[in-house]
Amino acid sequence: MRYTLLLHYPEMTPDDMGPDAWAEGMREFDEYAKAIDAAGVLRSAEVLQPSAVTTTVTAPDGTLRVQDGPFADTKEQLGGTFVIDVDDLDAAIGWAAKAPSIGWGTVEIRPTATRFENGAWTPFA
Repeated sequence: MRYTLLLHYPEMTPDDMGPDAWAEGMREFDEYAKAIDAAGVLRSAEVLQPSAVTTTVTAPDGTLRVQDGPFADTKEQLGGTFVIDVDDLDAAIGWAAKAPSIGWGTVEIRPTATRFENGAWTPFA
């Protein structure tokens, strides 16, 4: 089963954390990604740019609205994703529990419903 681990946490900069803590966080994420990859379950991983460079697009009344910034007004932002392919939810929870950001944010686990690959939508059961 394919799952996406959505990592939500307060946005921080090297200035907020200090250079040593920033380097430690990068090291922890590097080790985490390498562990998932070595287990053979990593399909992709993305670290997102700060929410300040987000563009949100809506069309609630049919008129396209483009606005700067994220839709949600919260301290925690979506900071990155890991797409993994594991046997079940318990395995996904196991990987989520090891995410370095689990100590200062949340990890949302979503099963994949479908994906676009090789020119067609591929459903997952």
